[in-house]
Amino acid sequence: MSAKEILKKLISYNTVNDRENKDIINYIEQYLKELGFKTEYKSNCLVMSNRHDCNIGFLGHTDTVSYSNDWTLNPFELSEKDGKLYGLGTCDMKGSIAVILSSISKIDFSKNKTGIKLFFTYDEEIGFTGINELVNRNTEFPKYMIIGEPTNNELINASKGLLELKITFKGVSSHSSKPDEGVNAIENCVDFINKLKDYYNVLKEETIDSKYVTMNIGIINGGRSMNIVPDNCEVQIDFRTVSKSQNDRIIKKVNELVNNKATCEIINNINPYLNNNEKINMSDYITEASFIESENKYILGVGPNNAHKKDEFITIESLNKLEEQYIEILKEKCE
Repeated sequence: MSAKEILKKLISYNTVNDRENKDIINYIEQYLKELGFKTEYKSNCLVMSNRHDCNIGFLGHTDTVSYSNDWTLNPFELSEKDGKLYGLGTCDMKGSIAVILSSISKIDFSKNKTGIKLFFTYDEEIGFTGINELVNRNTEFPKYMIIGEPTNNELINASKGLLELKITFKGVSSHSSKPDEGVNAIENCVDFINKLKDYYNVLKEETIDSKYVTMNIGIINGGRSMNIVPDNCEVQIDFRTVSKSQNDRIIKKVNELVNNKATCEIINNINPYLNNNEKINMSDYITEASFIESENKYILGVGPNNAHKKDEFITIESLNKLEEQYIEILKEKCE
């Protein structure tokens, strides 16, 4: 089957929040069995290989984000127009999964010394449950790993880390006519945010491949009424880091700045990944590469990258080019 034909089938499965996870995993498993692959592990994840000795692996997540109401096309039907393929997950990342499945069908692995190991995960878009499941069961990953996130056919060898914090300020409520009798949790939160922004302005001067840490103050909740001094305020902050030390330093700084006026809960703390001894080409987003142990990890997928947008699409040119890239890599690493 061609990559486009496989993609059409993959898109037909509604894997928003892994709704039809079982169906898409069963489809992939059956396809690979027909090519001589054996199932090593299956749950909501799937791990398959065609040799005991595998020098290279491919990893892809089967879930997608939800689609917005402004889609003009059926998100679960592959639509083609002007050299573009539309559908939910075409870019992120069913397009790359389709290409790896089509690519391996065009290689005679009997002529190669080593094989390929394939990993398909779930819940990547929200909680990374799938990749954590594989890591927690001590899954062995090959020396070379390709993660098929959308890169518009550009080879990426590093990705940012993620640090998500929830900081809760506790105050003392009082009537708004006598604010001095209370402790305003919102004011304490605002003071903290201003100091954190000063720290961030210094921190973002640290760059790797011209990339720098980003900070987003995503959610603030506090107060009950205009005439009550608020005794509670919560802020949630997202950092995308570029070096492993930044995660620890940010946590330490946040705890210093709250100065016992708040508690800090770590929602996610995931380090960036960088291949050693290579010129860095870093993505702005986090990938499952940060979770796995492998000597050489690369991100390579279809494009353009318009993930999480309405009428998500990729170009046929990119799909075909990626197949050429995957086949070349597989032949080189499996010889």
